Amino acid sequence: MNGQQGEVGEMLRGVLIGESLRVGSALDGVPLQVSTVRRIAVTGAAEGQPTQWTLLDFRAPEAEAERLAAALADCLAPSGGWYVNYNTAADAFVVFAGRVFRYPRGDPAGRAEVAAYGRGIGIPESQLDWED
Repeated sequence: MNGQQGEVGEMLRGVLIGESLRVGSALDGVPLQVSTVRRIAVTGAAEGQPTQWTLLDFRAPEAEAERLAAALADCLAPSGGWYVNYNTAADAFVVFAGRVFRYPRGDPAGRAEVAAYGRGIGIPESQLDWED
């Protein structure tokens, strides 16, 4: 889209692991733009996680950040230690099944709270590596 057709505004950026979606769920109603789809081999997968993942790098309008978080919280599998993270210019979002965390980017206390929650649901330390 060029500037003459209208500005999009600020975009949030994140990564969604395809295998993290609950079977039968649908992520719709939020305008996502997928920029890259890639497959990776995973060492140290948590119990219940496959050893190959499909990563979808995405972006969406920052104005949709909270609506996206709610939609993802409804779509993520409740078992397997899955989460999705994305960032706006100011905030980090980390979304689990049924739970959304939001904290100012770079805030160690906010990050520590989310990491503690992740550990509590069985996410290996090596997977608590989101960028904020």
